[in-house]
Amino acid sequence: MKLLLGFSFPLLLGNLFQQFYTLIDTMIVGRFLGKFALAGVGSTGSINFLIVGFCMGVCGGFAIPIAQRFGARDYVNLRRFVANAAWLSVGLALFVTVLVSLLCRQILTLMNTPADVFSFAYTYILVIFLGIPVTIFFNLLASIIRALGDSRHPVIFLVAASFVNIGLDLLFILVFHMGVFGAALATVISQAVSGVCCLVYIIREMEILRFKPRETRADSHLMRLLLSMGLPMGLQYSITAIGAVVLQTAVNGLGADSVAAITASGRVSMFLTCPYDAMGQTMSTWGGQHVGAKRLDRVGEGLRDCVLLGCIYSVAAFIVLIFFGRSLASLFLDAGETVVLDEARRYLLINGAFYIPLALVNIVRFLIQGLGFPTFAILAGVCEMIARIAVAVALVPTLGFLGASFANPCAWVAADLFLIPAYYHEMKKLRKIFDA
Repeated sequence: MKLLLGFSFPLLLGNLFQQFYTLIDTMIVGRFLGKFALAGVGSTGSINFLIVGFCMGVCGGFAIPIAQRFGARDYVNLRRFVANAAWLSVGLALFVTVLVSLLCRQILTLMNTPADVFSFAYTYILVIFLGIPVTIFFNLLASIIRALGDSRHPVIFLVAASFVNIGLDLLFILVFHMGVFGAALATVISQAVSGVCCLVYIIREMEILRFKPRETRADSHLMRLLLSMGLPMGLQYSITAIGAVVLQTAVNGLGADSVAAITASGRVSMFLTCPYDAMGQTMSTWGGQHVGAKRLDRVGEGLRDCVLLGCIYSVAAFIVLIFFGRSLASLFLDAGETVVLDEARRYLLINGAFYIPLALVNIVRFLIQGLGFPTFAILAGVCEMIARIAVAVALVPTLGFLGASFANPCAWVAADLFLIPAYYHEMKKLRKIFDA
């Protein structure tokens, strides 16, 4: 438990701070550029998550074989995996950037982006897409550092970059009057700063990554192994995003009050669910290192303690929502919007009642990925997507807002029904392999 808390706490701080500066970023755009600019930036959220989330997932997957080699103390192959991950990331960055940048306008058109915010949306997301190489640069290096057991320094660099982002937002928008282009550019530059910090830290402090010339060669076999880990994790994000897009489309048909209630409660949920993201990232590294060391007993101990930690936090978070859910939602809504606030509180309570299944989704899914079975990430994502689409098609039209409130809980339970048996099945398989 001490090890898990020590590794996950910096990740939690990083996640919380990232949510905080995202909120500040949104406030700056809305306050100084107006509602149309804010709507334009907000309308790109799902496609941003779809594309950028895919890239982040791939980088996280690339780190799994590195964590396994670190656990096995096989430092030569560790460095070879790092080098080949870098080669693959260069190719991925070029391919994705060119593809989505060329299709950016068509994507926004297919999403029925309103005409009065289209130009803002296009300018913002195009700059973000052109900055995908920088996003991959930072996330790959941060994932490598975490795979080697250091979760603290990537967070320090992220916090520093967050202050850079906020400062550049104010500079570009208020002084240089660059509009949403400036807001997007500030995000890209801040990610570049955090990536450079990671690179400098690796060069100066991580002797284990001092390469010999032959270790930097491209190896098709290692690349296939890396892709077998990275692509499923990337697709997991994209598949989950598809379900969210379909659900959001159904919610949009319920009217402005329902959309506002879910938006406000979603802001609250982003903060409250950050610990689950930290737990998931922790268990991915934990599983990778201990399967590399062939310590399956430690894998089970880590899972037990992390689930206990997740359950304790889930109960505490639900109690907070019972007493303060409405007040937290009011941070994003006018106090006179009593109907919207009541709906937001109901949404938060329904979701909060299922936080333990959410904890299991993150803990078990990322642990299975760390053990070397990333295909299950895709299948779990498919379960979530099917559940959300089913709710959007069956429950939202009949139950309205109440039906939409059960979308996330249904998705979490569906994923758990798949992931928990999958974990025990794969652990049984690993025991047979190690015993042989």
